[in-house]
Amino acid sequence: MTAAAYPSLKSERHAPTRKVRIAQVVTKLAAGAGGITLRGALALDPERFDTTIFAGEGGVLADRAESAGLEVVSLGHMAPQRRIVPWADLHGLRELSDHLAAGRFDLVHTHSAKAGGLGRIAARRVGVPAVVHSFHGFPFHEFQSGATRHTLISIERRLGRLTDYFVTDGTMTAAEAIRLRLAPPERIRAIASPIDDIPALSEAERQEARRALGIPTGAPVIGTVARLGSQKSPTDMVKAIDALERRDVYMVWIGDGDLRAKTQRLIDRKGLTSRFLLLGDRADVPRLLPAFDVFAMSSLYEGLPCALVEAMSCGVPVVATAVNSVPEIVVSGKTGLLARPGDPKSLARALDFVLRHPGEALRMAEAARAHIGNRFKADVLGRDLTEIYDSALRVAHARDAAQGVTRL
Repeated sequence: MTAAAYPSLKSERHAPTRKVRIAQVVTKLAAGAGGITLRGALALDPERFDTTIFAGEGGVLADRAESAGLEVVSLGHMAPQRRIVPWADLHGLRELSDHLAAGRFDLVHTHSAKAGGLGRIAARRVGVPAVVHSFHGFPFHEFQSGATRHTLISIERRLGRLTDYFVTDGTMTAAEAIRLRLAPPERIRAIASPIDDIPALSEAERQEARRALGIPTGAPVIGTVARLGSQKSPTDMVKAIDALERRDVYMVWIGDGDLRAKTQRLIDRKGLTSRFLLLGDRADVPRLLPAFDVFAMSSLYEGLPCALVEAMSCGVPVVATAVNSVPEIVVSGKTGLLARPGDPKSLARALDFVLRHPGEALRMAEAARAHIGNRFKADVLGRDLTEIYDSALRVAHARDAAQGVTRL
């Protein structure tokens, strides 16, 4: 085993002979896990790390990554579905394996369920020294059948054997991973993913955002930024808005996904077509956030959503479902209100309270900004990821030494 084989394992006297080559693998380079992946790559020291992002086609953040000097490789066979698609996934595994073998990477960092499965198998298949996986939430949750949940947990445990180090969005997600034996306690770390700089909202920004959305000046506005996918449960949001029984309230959903058509049909059926706006993916989210009186989240499971943190940083009152690591930042009654997941009436009651009590909403929004503080900054993430990658490479180094493996 030579020190050059693991260039990040530098001593105090000797600098690494070359940059550490990192492959970031994500299902899609878009909001959510894609945004976290990009922010993480940008937070690393470019003098020490050389990063390539591998992602499924159609990611809206690819241009931003490339303009920042990162190499982005589009994966034509990375099926976006969370479920297992045998034929497509087999092609995806072969495609990714070829790329990783050609790149001679020191470490592969995978994100989300589909990329986490294919990426970890491909990395081990071609002999990448170290593998890190991030849980941005879990692919299983309490609203699945017992058989489905058990199968997915079993798959994650098997994939865990291919993983040198684990990362989670939030402490409660890490605790759940340890409890379910997905990761050992000494090789998992909770981190806070950075958010873009979001200035505190002003009345002028509020009015400008509402003009951009075409919403009347005095109308109450509930908004969210999320994929239109099953995890985010958009139909629960439609039912919650309907349950408010207020004809003056507008709902703005920023984000797209495979449930768009189904969600639009339910909106139309509930008679909310003119007040429940599906905007699709937008690149100007920070400009639109000030339009919201409440930021709402109806997810069935989560990690620690960046969009929620951004809303709190902006000073928008929040209502979110009590899932995974969300209660770490949405402290009920202090920094926002929590609702039961899968229960639109519970969500509607929380939203109604915030809309009807603007003084309480303002108090919680101010407490939320203070609670967020400086935890979600890029320099913090860069330091955390550097320490995680060093730990993963040390684990890989020790494993190779025990097995008598020498890397050139």
